[in-house]
Amino acid sequence: MKCLQRNPDIVWRHEKRREQEILKALENGEDVSDRGSVILIISGMMHQLNLVGGAVWDLCDGSRSLDQIVDEMARDFDVEREILREDVEEFVNDLVERGWLTHV
Repeated sequence: MKCLQRNPDIVWRHEKRREQEILKALENGEDVSDRGSVILIISGMMHQLNLVGGAVWDLCDGSRSLDQIVDEMARDFDVEREILREDVEEFVNDLVERGWLTHV
């Protein structure tokens, strides 16, 4: 089983307070797709991950496979598991191509 791990050269921060604001806005029916809760600093550039992307990033600590990440996220997000898996896999593949995540 290959686990997903963040590139250790990437500086990142999970902004919990910002995440709580996003969750509250989501509960109020607001569009939060452009709001991020995880900030990455890569080669001097700042990147912001939205709520779902931040959740994936946070779980890529080298101890979980793609399926384990999907299982864990399925508990928190109200979406069909197969759709979630496709979305997470697409996102993870993009981050692997960029060198931000690796399989260990």
